[in-house]
Amino acid sequence: MTRIAVVDKEKCHPGKCSLECINFCPVNRQNKDCITLNEEEDVAEIKEERCTGCGICIRKCPFDAITIINKPEETGEPVHRYGMNAFRVYGLPSPREGVVGLIGRNGVGKSTLIKILSGTMKPNMGKYNEEVTWENVLSYYKGTETYNYLDKLIRGEIKTAYKPQTVSKIPKVHSGRVSELLERVNEKGDALSYYKEKLSLQECWGKKLNEVSGGELQRIAICATLIKKADFYFIDEPSSYLDIKQRMKVAELIREIGQESRVIVVEHDLAILDYLTDNIYILYGVPGVYGVLSGLKSSRKGINQFLDGFLDEENVRIRDYQINFETRPPKTQYKGEHSVSYGEFTKTYPEFKLVAEKGDLKKTEVIGIIGENAIGKSTFVKALAGEIETDGDKIEMGSKIAYKPQYVSFEDGGMDVETFLATRKDFDRELFNSRLKSFVEDLYSKKVNELSGGERQRLAIVISLAEESDICLMDEPSAFLDIEQRFKVSKVIRRVTENKETATVVVDHDLLFQDLASNRLMRFTGSPGKEGRAHSPVSRKAGMSEFLKGLGVTMRREPRTGRPRINKKGSQKDMEQKKKGEYYYTFK
Repeated sequence: MTRIAVVDKEKCHPGKCSLECINFCPVNRQNKDCITLNEEEDVAEIKEERCTGCGICIRKCPFDAITIINKPEETGEPVHRYGMNAFRVYGLPSPREGVVGLIGRNGVGKSTLIKILSGTMKPNMGKYNEEVTWENVLSYYKGTETYNYLDKLIRGEIKTAYKPQTVSKIPKVHSGRVSELLERVNEKGDALSYYKEKLSLQECWGKKLNEVSGGELQRIAICATLIKKADFYFIDEPSSYLDIKQRMKVAELIREIGQESRVIVVEHDLAILDYLTDNIYILYGVPGVYGVLSGLKSSRKGINQFLDGFLDEENVRIRDYQINFETRPPKTQYKGEHSVSYGEFTKTYPEFKLVAEKGDLKKTEVIGIIGENAIGKSTFVKALAGEIETDGDKIEMGSKIAYKPQYVSFEDGGMDVETFLATRKDFDRELFNSRLKSFVEDLYSKKVNELSGGERQRLAIVISLAEESDICLMDEPSAFLDIEQRFKVSKVIRRVTENKETATVVVDHDLLFQDLASNRLMRFTGSPGKEGRAHSPVSRKAGMSEFLKGLGVTMRREPRTGRPRINKKGSQKDMEQKKKGEYYYTFK
């Protein structure tokens, strides 16, 4: 096996160290250059063909900037490599009939692959320092299905439509109003009216693009993609910023497109991905280092293998643990008396009013909050946290509260994460070191003000859980996290809540996340942007059943893994459960 050596340019600081990687390398000591300093870029460079994999440079680097691993077997040449000692990805999906999913951790190349397939990026076949032509690429894939696809793509014989991952850039690229953008890119005539209604774009139709919310931008981007006439659609993370109801609508629209065209979707909401896809590819590897594409699998089989952490056909272990779901109902007995109770309250804005029924939060329990966007969930949590005043008397929780807001930002003065965490006050160090440190340790040398959305989210979650508090309020903790991170967070929230004997309230739109994390549920109903009602907490089964009934959706448990699955609308299982009034699965 050859080595894969990656140097994180953000972490590598030759001017702040003694060049330990260069001075301690055994190959260098034999006067054979293995690790050198690229003075132009001011980073270390490692010649992979000379690396022995001793690991000394990894241990000696004070900034944890070096990763060296053995190249996985049978990967062939990279499809794309971003540079010397940089990330590379192996394998290219073949677009198939219907809707195909692409799942894997953040940083293993999912977005890179669909950019290549959509024609927005040319692969370099690992030759990052050479000019690689499309003829070179085609030569590599000659005699394969991928060759036929790429050949037609290059010749312009097929047309693609691509929705990028980052929708926040849309107002920077396009000016004007929502209606002007969508009418300009529309290629399907009257279909625009159909998508406008299905995606609930009426209220933002006349707004300027720089005035709309993240959820509206996401729906605008999806609409702009679906109203193009294309043979192949590539959709990167369509559920971000959307509530559960909106995610289901988008999934239905993507399935409709999949009836007449081919679609590849990248998605981290596993329940939605399972619902809208027929088959999936799994991308596995080491984030930021390399990614390897699996063979095509049925959605059920592929997701089960992903959860198991072992790919049967490839005979590859992608994770050293399984992701398991409870087969017993969540506990209903809690330690001590009620942790805290709150009375009915209201909060009125000029165009919106929230009415909250009275409720209670019990020690060692997690209460999940579900409901549409703009219906008062964040307002409710802010009221409990004391961030906003209600219409009547101030809510007296009588407890110390930790609060993670929906939109995360830090005032850090440019500190690195390790220093930033060391300066935190009211911090349970023992809890942090035993249960939370590993979740953010890879961020230690990064500047807080340079963290990505997912990295800021992880840091905010850890801080809120480690604070010395009686109640922890968390608004959308799964946002920007990949599938594995979501499962880890759901488990750690439950364990820390029980360990600290506190109460935790979690607002989130990921049904599987809520299924793993929550003991009880609160439903929010009403009219988005106008009025909302926060119902009292009830059992998870009762709360989820009522919520799913309102969506017209049923869920079942997958027999082997026990994971919750959304039934396809109109399927035999869906009709059977609706006839019995069973919208949520039952525990055996």
